[in-house]
Amino acid sequence: MLPREAGHVKGISAVRKVVRAARALELQYLTLYTFSTENWRRPESEVRHLMGLFRRYCRADIEKLHAHNVRVRFIGARTGLAPDIAGLIESAETLTANNTALNLAFAFNYGSREELADAARSLARAAVLGQTDPDNITPEMLGDSMQSAGIPDADLVIRSGGERRLSNFLLWQAAYAELVFTDKLWPDFGAGDLEAALAEFARRERRFGGVPLERAGRLGLDEMPVRSLPSLFSRLTNKG
Repeated sequence: MLPREAGHVKGISAVRKVVRAARALELQYLTLYTFSTENWRRPESEVRHLMGLFRRYCRADIEKLHAHNVRVRFIGARTGLAPDIAGLIESAETLTANNTALNLAFAFNYGSREELADAARSLARAAVLGQTDPDNITPEMLGDSMQSAGIPDADLVIRSGGERRLSNFLLWQAAYAELVFTDKLWPDFGAGDLEAALAEFARRERRFGGVPLERAGRLGLDEMPVRSLPSLFSRLTNKG
């Protein structure tokens, strides 16, 4: 029966717990959905409170993250943000740019559809200027034009709060991600929940549209998917 703002304050505590856990587990990449483009539709007082929390978190935690060799990035639109918030984002990225431990990305003012549209606009402008041949545009080129360029595709997407949807989060990058849904609300989410999700991930079989090598070894060549053959031959050759 607490106000919504109390949940947001507790959510900041959850962010800190999960980031510490990710660092301890030596994860290389972690992306947290902190504020979506759709969140601007919330009541003005709530949005104002969220922006205030963002300011407080950046001012209080970025130096600590830097001290722990964490690189901080932000994905999402920069236009329309208050000048001081845009400044905090730029300062955080500049300060931590050379850090080599956890790559921590905050999806702030982010929407995956808008990210895709922005990348398409970028390629379209290049095509109009004659810098790109539209017929030669590849998925890799589209990915390199996104706000998240340089961050590998997601291996695991965790959705808390009992929802069973992606809510416009990393739609392109999650093409082959394993999805883990939990009823635990984000303010209550902690290190144990992250570890449980990783344990579930470890039990999944990652095929990326292919056939596992163990099964492929039991199939006749005429039964194997054509795209699996080069990979199989490569692995057998490497084994001598």
